[in-house]
Order: sequence, then C-alpha cells, then structure tokens
Amino acid sequence: MSDAQTQIKETIDANDVVLFMKGTAGAPQCGFSSRVAGVLSFMGVTYKDVNVLADEEIRQGIKDFSDWPTIPQLYVKGEFVGGCDIITEMTLSGELDKLFDDKGVTYDKDAADKIRSANA
Repeated sequence: MSDAQTQIKETIDANDVVLFMKGTAGAPQCGFSSRVAGVLSFMGVTYKDVNVLADEEIRQGIKDFSDWPTIPQLYVKGEFVGGCDIITEMTLSGELDKLFDDKGVTYDKDAADKIRSANA
C-alpha cells in the first residue's frame, strides 16, 4: 500500500464522515464539491474535509482506493457512499437520512426535510 493509500485509509478509519473534495468545506473549489459540502453542512453533519487539490498523490490515490473516477467522494463510517450525483439522489430520496440513522451519524432531520421540500 502506498503512502497516499495508507494516509487515505487512516483518515477514513479515524473519522465517521469524510469528504474528499476539491477545496475545503469553507472554500470549495468546484461546484460538485460545493454541493455535497453544502448538503452536509446544512444538515449539521460533522465531517472531515480533505482537499485533494493540495496533494496530487491523495487526488489520484482516492480514485484508486475507491475505484471511483471522480471527486468529491463521501465516506460514512468507513464505507464509500458515492459522489455528487449519488449524494444528491440519496438526499432527495431520504436514503442519506436512513444511512446516517443506520450508522449512528448525528444530523438535523428538519434540515434534511427542508432540502427535500425545496426540491420537490
């Protein structure tokens, strides 16, 4: 396992929710990363943001680690969940709420409902 792979695994293992993204939660540098970070932040989810633009080895390493070609990538309790389209779908269908409930991740259910109401 490369150093980048080891670092990625340690980050995922050490945090309940991890978002590998372009930019940071406070300053996303791509629309897709911004959307997922925005959903998590609006729902009050505590998560670790990893800026893949800061380290080329991490940027390529996360794609290899997950066997998923795009960024952002969301991990919940060690499990790869998906990228922007999947997180958007899961948020709107309520699947993300169920995942958080099943995994014991704290979030604001009312905020999740507001996202669905606004996009109905």
